[in-house]
Amino acid sequence: MPHRKVATVREMMTRKVITLAPEMAAVEAAEVLLKNGISGAPVIDQDRRLLGLVSEFDCLRAVAASDYEMDSHDAIELVGDLMTREPITVPPEMDLFTLAHEFVTHRVRRFPVVESGFVIGQVSRRDALKAALMFRKERIANSPNYPDYPRGRAPIKNYPRG
Repeated sequence: MPHRKVATVREMMTRKVITLAPEMAAVEAAEVLLKNGISGAPVIDQDRRLLGLVSEFDCLRAVAASDYEMDSHDAIELVGDLMTREPITVPPEMDLFTLAHEFVTHRVRRFPVVESGFVIGQVSRRDALKAALMFRKERIANSPNYPDYPRGRAPIKNYPRG
C-alpha cells in the first residue's frame, strides 16, 4: 500500500506573519501580540531578514518591570533589547515528524520559517498538531483491516485484557 505524503512546513506554515521591528517599544510589541492573538513574533529588518524573536513572556517581563520600577525606570525598552537573538528556525521543506521532534526537543511555541536568510512564514505547535491529526485520520481511513483480526475489532482498542 502506498504511503501518504507527509506534510512539510511549507504546507502548514502561516504565510502572513505578524512581525516586529527592533526599534519598537516593548509596550507597542505587547499590544501587537495581544491584538493579533499570537504568543510571539519574529523581529526582522527592512529586508525581512530575521534578527530575533519576541514572545509574550519577553514583553510581560519588560512591561511589568517598567511599571514596578516606575520611579527610577524612565528608559523605554525596545524590542531589539528584549528579543532572543539567533532563534531556532526551520526550513520550509522540513517534514511534519521532524518538526514535531523539534517542538518537543526545544519546548517552544513557534518557529520562524526561513529560506535563504529571509522570513517566509511561521509555524506553531498548533499548526503541527492540526497536520498530525489530519495525517492520522487519513492514514486510518485508508488503512485496510488487518487480515488476522475479526471484522470490526481494532487491533489495539479492543485488545483483550489478561
